[in-house]
Amino acid sequence: MTLEQNLREFSPRYSARNVPLLSLAVYAFVLGLWLTAVAGAWLFSGVLAWTAGLVYVAYDTWLLVHVARKTAYILKPLQHTAGPAMHRPTVAVIIAARNELDALPATLDALCAQTDPADEIIVADDGSTDETAAMLARRYRLSTVDSVEGQGGYVGGTQLRLLRLPPGGKARALNAALALTSADLVITVDADTLLEPQAVAGIRDAFAAEPALVAACGVLTPTCRAGGAGALFQWFQTYEYIRAFISRLAWMRSQSLLLVSGAFAAFRRDSLVTVGGFDPDCLVEDYEVIHRLHRYAYERDADWTVRVLGTSRGSTEAPGTLLSFLRQRRRWFAGFLQTQYWNRDMTANGRYGSLGRLMLPIKAVDTLQPIYGLTAFVLLVTFALTANLHVLVPVLTVILVKVVVDLLFYLWWVRLYSRWLGQTLTLKRLAMAALAALAEPFSFQLLRHTGAAWGWLAFLSGRVVWGHPTSTIEAAARRSG
Repeated sequence: MTLEQNLREFSPRYSARNVPLLSLAVYAFVLGLWLTAVAGAWLFSGVLAWTAGLVYVAYDTWLLVHVARKTAYILKPLQHTAGPAMHRPTVAVIIAARNELDALPATLDALCAQTDPADEIIVADDGSTDETAAMLARRYRLSTVDSVEGQGGYVGGTQLRLLRLPPGGKARALNAALALTSADLVITVDADTLLEPQAVAGIRDAFAAEPALVAACGVLTPTCRAGGAGALFQWFQTYEYIRAFISRLAWMRSQSLLLVSGAFAAFRRDSLVTVGGFDPDCLVEDYEVIHRLHRYAYERDADWTVRVLGTSRGSTEAPGTLLSFLRQRRRWFAGFLQTQYWNRDMTANGRYGSLGRLMLPIKAVDTLQPIYGLTAFVLLVTFALTANLHVLVPVLTVILVKVVVDLLFYLWWVRLYSRWLGQTLTLKRLAMAALAALAEPFSFQLLRHTGAAWGWLAFLSGRVVWGHPTSTIEAAARRSG
């Protein structure tokens, strides 16, 4: 079967699936609670008039506590045990790129400098109009590959190939390269992602030691281009990424990790092909494919696991301007809603284990969490402008307590993160984390929610052709990286 045929067989969007009433009830409850919270501004008095904020604070705090419980083990003494010798899997790195002339050389140089290099690197050129092909031919003596029978060149002991494709989107480029390689493992790397020297070795060792491992992601640090607001966005996103990867570690230990960032992700090729590869009609193909891998494993009793690997690290370019940041978050959130909708039958469905019982109901809440947050902020401003002290004073007290709680958890995450990755925890790092925790609630957090609300509008408008390279969201995504 071809990748497209496998995708049609295993993707829920291609078949009519019965959605359990309990699944629908979860979404109805989330929406109903928000409507009640909005009405609370007129129905209730005192602090209850800010019900939207109370729900938001309570839910966010519960998540913090859950993640802390699941990751506290990191502080225990680390034990290193050597496992039995396993088959050494072959590795292919796929870089889907479109007009990435400036970024590609550094990315390729980092891959060629690995302590345990990949066996093959494929640059899947998604219809570039710049000098990408000429640069690769000149710098790496690379011949062009236009079909699966073609050949490339070599850099050291690594085969380097260029696969030139008509514009079709990132997922189609990845799938074309996936069909080209026969490697045991496939690592997807964005054209602006630089891997540390041990990154590929960490991936290879993890998959060799655990045959059930089908997907994993490394740990990434965001970098923003210098100038303007770049330094400010990098500061906030650095601590956002720290919290995100600690959270992934927690959900991994709950057997329900869903997010494996395509900027640096690894897959067992046979498993990825089995479920149909990447979906060209999804804005977040890396997030969506993990749902399909989980679905396949539960429905066919396959012993498959998904992990985040602290032994594999890198840095990736992040948005450094307001508009590019909002566009990125619009695409991410619209794609999240799209994937959640396709897989709504798994929500609160015991057939899918902890993923169905815990993670997907949480994701159902997350669909409206940014709306709760923006609603709470608008109500707070309204109470302040109307000088409603009967409501404003207790609300500000709740906010103050929440800021203190968040500050403590911020410092906790930084400590755990440093311990996990074997990094030195400095006073400067703690101080910068504390400043971010104090500044974020009324700045960066509101920007994240605004981008998510924009994603809701894009999802509901119906004007976006998902996955089409010239669609509004996809074009913006390309411009923002």
